[in-house]
Amino acid sequence: MWNYEKRLQYPVKISKTCPKTAQLIISQFGGPDGELAASMRYLSQRYTMPCREVAGLLTDIGTEELAHMEIVSAIIYQLTKDMSIEDAKTAGFDAYYIDHTSGLWPQAAGGIPFNSCEFQSKGDAITDLFEDLAAEQKARTTYDNILRVVQNPEVRDPIKFLRAREVVHFQRFGEALEKTKRKLDERNYYFFNPEFDKQLLRQ
Repeated sequence: MWNYEKRLQYPVKISKTCPKTAQLIISQFGGPDGELAASMRYLSQRYTMPCREVAGLLTDIGTEELAHMEIVSAIIYQLTKDMSIEDAKTAGFDAYYIDHTSGLWPQAAGGIPFNSCEFQSKGDAITDLFEDLAAEQKARTTYDNILRVVQNPEVRDPIKFLRAREVVHFQRFGEALEKTKRKLDERNYYFFNPEFDKQLLRQ
């Protein structure tokens, strides 16, 4: 059960309409390395995580990713809420406008819609944690790319906050991986026991 606090984790106050920027930021809503995928990934993986402490971490970070999705959505909304038809056409946002007007809909910057293939949940603790480490780095890279392209300080400020949280999550998942390695039975864990792979291949 979650308690919803009716405020953003980080404030978003954008004064100038810019659908072109919204078209870039939307990738962190519904793109391959966005916040929607991150929240679904961690909140799905937590059930099969053998270490309770790590399952709790997945719940915490998955919940925070929902808060990040809310920040990204607020950015997109504020960049498009006063957009005119001409603004949309000039920015190349007109195709999105035809389908969604200024409503939020999860897609990548290139227009590819979100789908559940954007996140993985394997049920293998080590596989899932390596997936999570990679996911946080990919999200960090996407935020880096946004910061390289977007110059508006009102947009950059919350994006820098979100980027910093990706770095923290990467560190927490690294610690979780070490805890999980110690918890798993070495007889059934190929990372410590290379013979495990050979046994599998002989079966």
